[in-house]
Amino acid sequence: MPHIPRLTLEFAKLLHAHRVAALGTLDSEGQPFVSMVPYAIESSLACLVLHVSGLAAHAANMIAHPQVSLLVMQAERVGDPVHALPRVTLEATARVLERNSANWLACRDAYLQRFPDAQPMTQLGDFMFVALDPVGARQIAGFGSARSVEPDDVRLALSHKPLQHHT
Repeated sequence: MPHIPRLTLEFAKLLHAHRVAALGTLDSEGQPFVSMVPYAIESSLACLVLHVSGLAAHAANMIAHPQVSLLVMQAERVGDPVHALPRVTLEATARVLERNSANWLACRDAYLQRFPDAQPMTQLGDFMFVALDPVGARQIAGFGSARSVEPDDVRLALSHKPLQHHT
């Protein structure tokens, strides 16, 4: 197993610990649009996976303008300074997956592992799986700990599944 730097491990832990993110897209007039999306991680493809309805505004936005941004952050805790909240803003290219292709099947499996109750929606014709292929990121690991993350390090974080500690 290759050495994974501490900040990359924190990056991976944050992405795997959360299930929803803020997705930034551009609408047909080039205006920013932010929506909440559930996401999964497909480790072997090193991508994030969205399952969206073709009727959703962000779906049309991603098809027209595949450059997207996705924010994942730790939840606020009473008494902790909000400026120190760990967070990651991913820059990615959205790619609609062809139904029943190998990548579609892998992404569907990853999504259903995280959201088993979504299984009936995978049969609906207007829903699609979208892979978000990372092109970079900005990680804030805490107050005074910020860095730009190169695509290779983003893929490393997405392909690494941190150990889960159960309490």
